[in-house]
Amino acid sequence: MKKSAFIAAVFFLCSQALYADVAVTIYNNNRALVRDTRDVTLKKDTQLLEFDDVASQIDPTSVLPKFLSDASKIKILEQNFDYDLVNRDKLLRKYIGQNIEIERTGEDKRGKLTGKLLSASGGSLVVQSNNGIVLNPQGEVSLDKLPEGLRLKPTLTWLVASDVSGTRKMEVSYQTSGIGWNADYVLVSDENDAQADITGWVTINNYSGATYKDAKLKLIAGDVNMVTPQARNGAMAEKRAMVMEAAAAPSFQEKSFFEYHIYELQRKATIKDNEIKQIEFITASKVPVKKVFTYNGAQNGQKVTVNLDLKNSKENNLGIPLPKGRVRVCKYDGDAMEFIGENMIDHTAKDAKMSLYIGNAFDITGERKQTEYRSESKSAYESFKITLKNSKDTPVEVNVVEKMYRWNNWKIEKNSDAFKQTDSNTAEFLVTVPANGEKEITYTVKYWWK
Repeated sequence: MKKSAFIAAVFFLCSQALYADVAVTIYNNNRALVRDTRDVTLKKDTQLLEFDDVASQIDPTSVLPKFLSDASKIKILEQNFDYDLVNRDKLLRKYIGQNIEIERTGEDKRGKLTGKLLSASGGSLVVQSNNGIVLNPQGEVSLDKLPEGLRLKPTLTWLVASDVSGTRKMEVSYQTSGIGWNADYVLVSDENDAQADITGWVTINNYSGATYKDAKLKLIAGDVNMVTPQARNGAMAEKRAMVMEAAAAPSFQEKSFFEYHIYELQRKATIKDNEIKQIEFITASKVPVKKVFTYNGAQNGQKVTVNLDLKNSKENNLGIPLPKGRVRVCKYDGDAMEFIGENMIDHTAKDAKMSLYIGNAFDITGERKQTEYRSESKSAYESFKITLKNSKDTPVEVNVVEKMYRWNNWKIEKNSDAFKQTDSNTAEFLVTVPANGEKEITYTVKYWWK
């Protein structure tokens, strides 16, 4: 038996996956930790073992193999990651200098051409036959075997010295890029923007180059620091399947872990390569919300922003840590549900408040003017007039935000309306603008310095 055939036979005998158990922990930053446990067959000798169907974007330096029994009697001598996968050009380059056979096509060139392959560049072949050198012959190329060094699938291989024989469980863990997750939320506001129904989906993007069948799935939310190695290959696929799964009962169980949060799926799931999978992980009904109008004239000109504010609390039918993600906000117009805006939220702890910027008000505008500025030796005075206009048939409450340019060293001395200092350089006026009317706010601020 030839050496190559012997090695292939050893690979087949030693790597049969009689048992397979996969666990995948996915992080927010397009990385995952995979733990793959399989049965392997050993003999008392030095031998080759292989794991195929691993991720093509694996970080080879992160691979950690472990035998779950008799580990002290099994020594791993070498470890390799083979990702030189079969394609037409690679096959032909491996056959340069060897004989190939081409089934000729065309009206005048039927039959077979046999000869030595001299070149295979860019799909064009140069073949030396008994009748001379043939340039770029057309036809189907036949090769007698798969050259050594090429793989059908990305494969981890080990050279192992074993003092035991029989079937053993081998666990291999590794990190891979090309797989990540994020949260997506849909918030449906009621007619009065007083309550909302919220649905949260976990969206998993897998283009790591592997399928994880019936995997135990965990998601880690948090800002985990990782040093990203330079990718070898594997750009994101242009087309991927979309799979949506809505689970009965709580599908994910959340728990704290280090300074992060883990969301563990309470069933196994298959994550296919080149697939976007969505799994429902939270639903909440009748969550109290408040529509808030804010005018920051120095920042937004005439625009009055609209936010929906809520609290992530148990009393509000929420109260679990929410991973960062996009919130799409919708509302029924009496006929159908319409999209009205979206915003991103960061990781949000339980009992924390959220303010979702939805857009700008159409019927409410503002104008901000400086009416006076005077400077003295160690102080300055600045006056403003803010005019709010409301074209609605109902009065509205608007929060007017004013930023002071000298932190701490300021004081409002004259003001038409009450205000609240919310931080070291911010004053906020909460005022009511009458229906189809206007509201003016005036104030003078004093700055000083040493």
